[in-house]
Amino acid sequence: MTPKIGIIGGSGLYNMPGLTDRTEQAVETPWGDPSDSFVLGKIEGREVAFLARHGRGHRIMPSNLNFRANIYALKSLGVQWILSFSAVGSLREELKPLDFCIPDQFFDRTRGRASTFFDEDIVVHVGMADPVCATLADVAEEACKEVGVTVHRGGTYCCMEGPAFSTRAESNVYRSWGFDVIGMTNLQEAKLAREAEMSYATVAMVTDYDCWHEEHDDVTVDQVIAYLTQNAEHAQAVAAAAVKRIPEGDSPYSSAIKNAVITDRSKISEASKKKYDLLVGKYL
Repeated sequence: MTPKIGIIGGSGLYNMPGLTDRTEQAVETPWGDPSDSFVLGKIEGREVAFLARHGRGHRIMPSNLNFRANIYALKSLGVQWILSFSAVGSLREELKPLDFCIPDQFFDRTRGRASTFFDEDIVVHVGMADPVCATLADVAEEACKEVGVTVHRGGTYCCMEGPAFSTRAESNVYRSWGFDVIGMTNLQEAKLAREAEMSYATVAMVTDYDCWHEEHDDVTVDQVIAYLTQNAEHAQAVAAAAVKRIPEGDSPYSSAIKNAVITDRSKISEASKKKYDLLVGKYL
């Protein structure tokens, strides 16, 4: 099985019951182990690879996720399109709990996380002005509408460090900066997917109003879990509706780093050429 479609499940979405012909596959990478083994199967006749971002049982906190291993492993399986589901807090009145949002921008408020593959011997400056694949975002929006989930298109996902939720001061500053939703995971995924020349889009599932909203209780774990359960059911339906719409062909970003490798080829070690072969070998 060589799936072109990858689904990353966030908080609450730890499996995909709709997958048929299921098998599991562990993948080794130059950056260590991914969050879990991959579940391979079919949805609507299309081959899909599913990964529970935090591991089944939610064992890995956001700051400790091995983003490079997760994205590289998907690439090695043959994936070209990544649909990522992520629980988020809302920073806007109109983005209500149980609504879905498909952001088109990210803003990084994390500290020291690895967000590039190319940190030795090879320097790659890839364009990230538009970090989301518009084709895949269109697919996700149409899928949400098909299954009856309230969906908002566009906006900025603020990626914070965690694992604690925002302070009230932080939440209000993020609102003043014009951000729309806040989460703890997707910025690194988006950057690494672009370096790996894959399409990426986030389906952000709103669980709460963070802590800025005066008429709503501050975010609590019990509240988040209650909404996570409902959002996970919606996410499974959205994923199934999206898979059948994803183009059969290659990702529009399949040559995203063709002109982004800055390093003199003669200065790249054989060890690095081997390590990065899957990602950049065709350009060396």
